[in-house]
Amino acid sequence: MKVWVEDETGAVLLSDWRVMLLEAVEATGSLTRAAEAMAVPYRTAWDRIRQTETALGAPLIETASGGRSGGGSRLTTTGRAYIASFHRLTEGLEETVQTRFETELRDRLR
Repeated sequence: MKVWVEDETGAVLLSDWRVMLLEAVEATGSLTRAAEAMAVPYRTAWDRIRQTETALGAPLIETASGGRSGGGSRLTTTGRAYIASFHRLTEGLEETVQTRFETELRDRLR
């Protein structure tokens, strides 16, 4: 099962994958390391973050350049709030879909 939220133009606002990317940024403290952990090019990760921020109209990550204290990325408060909202939205959906699959399609797809 894949879940995503689109706006009226069809632009993806949030998806399972984009939320996992944001969570990986939070866990690693770096968009580069998050992209590596998800086995995607940095450019792809950066583009998806920017597309999501544009679609939602809010920054989701903050980045700092290197230097004495080093660089990195972290989620904004808004980014954390969107992740939490997405998890609340999708909570229980997988179980519901699996139950309906078992009832409606399992025997027909054998």
